Amino acid sequence: MTIVVEKDAGLAGAIVAGLDERLVDRLGGVPGGVAALAGTDEVAAHLAQHPHETVVVLGASESLEDAVALAEAARVQRPWLGVVLLREKVDTATLTRALESGLRAVVDADDADGLAGAVERAHALGSALVPVAPPAPPVERHGQVVTVFSLKGGVGKSMVSTNLAVSLADRGHRVCVIDLDVACGDVAIMLRINPTATLADLQRVGTVDRSAVLSMLTEAEDGLSLMAAPTHPGQPVPPDDLGDVLRLLTAEFDVVVADTSGTFDDHALVALDHADQLVLVGTPDIPSLKSLKLATGTLDLLDLPRERRSLVLNRVEPKVGLTTAEVEETLGVPVTVAVPADREVVAVLNRTETMVRVRPGHSVSKALTQLADLVEAELVTSGETPATNRSERRGGRRRLRRKVS
Repeated sequence: MTIVVEKDAGLAGAIVAGLDERLVDRLGGVPGGVAALAGTDEVAAHLAQHPHETVVVLGASESLEDAVALAEAARVQRPWLGVVLLREKVDTATLTRALESGLRAVVDADDADGLAGAVERAHALGSALVPVAPPAPPVERHGQVVTVFSLKGGVGKSMVSTNLAVSLADRGHRVCVIDLDVACGDVAIMLRINPTATLADLQRVGTVDRSAVLSMLTEAEDGLSLMAAPTHPGQPVPPDDLGDVLRLLTAEFDVVVADTSGTFDDHALVALDHADQLVLVGTPDIPSLKSLKLATGTLDLLDLPRERRSLVLNRVEPKVGLTTAEVEETLGVPVTVAVPADREVVAVLNRTETMVRVRPGHSVSKALTQLADLVEAELVTSGETPATNRSERRGGRRRLRRKVS
């Protein structure tokens, strides 16, 4: 919603913090709605990715000439974009120049409340002027969504997701991992990525289009990208936008691996609704088996065909836990991949590495590679949407949401 342009990093941080706090109270927004740029030369690139921004605040270190040039350009090209200028001293000459160029306001640099008020007024005017975008053309979809799911935490779901993504990327596929465990997702840590944006940015992008989705990605390496979970607890992620996000991601990537939380929350339901393949993860113990039984029954209600599901049984140790045969008999579905138990997995995770890369010949890596083989074999390469009618599955999802609400 708001851009702060200030060369001095300390001043920029103070302006952002002050605006963030006051605008949350005034406009009912969420923390993190104010972005900072180091100079006016960065504004054009930012606006190209976020065309519906409504306010630019220029710090006191920015020149009046740059402010005037930006305001005059915005008046013609983006009439909804208001420019607010901070000055150490507000004099008549500055106010006259501002009025002539179309600056929304000139505010004393020490007047935090005055700045918040000016931004609020500029935002109200800009919001009224923002053009209504025409319906977006259909996105040509060629990738698949592979949703990794479990109804129990601690079964190795994220370990499976990250190793699957890395294995597919190493084969030349363009892969994106989206971490939908919005409360405490740890995919970024497991892939050793410092995300430049997260799903919390959905609150500020406005229209969910290609440029908005690409702006929320962090590229881990060539062929592998991440859309990270929020880094701070409590940052909201609107589930209603996730369907568009997944649809747009499948136009950019061959495979979108959706790592979900251990519950049928709204975010997981969207990922299940859009899943072309589902990887269900569990461990060979009674509590996990109970969760798997409940999950398979609920997935049947969601009309997700069983032939598009894979069951990964993690930490298989026949002398200690249930056997694969016992799990299959109880669930009535075959175990697709059995991943053996091994303490080396924990050691690799603690080094924020992936088994398939650092220990490719290990029995655990071979099992995870087998899963990647199965997923790869099902990839759609023709660009056509798989035959299953998604609207029918959405009906199942809506019924489930009514039951759990």
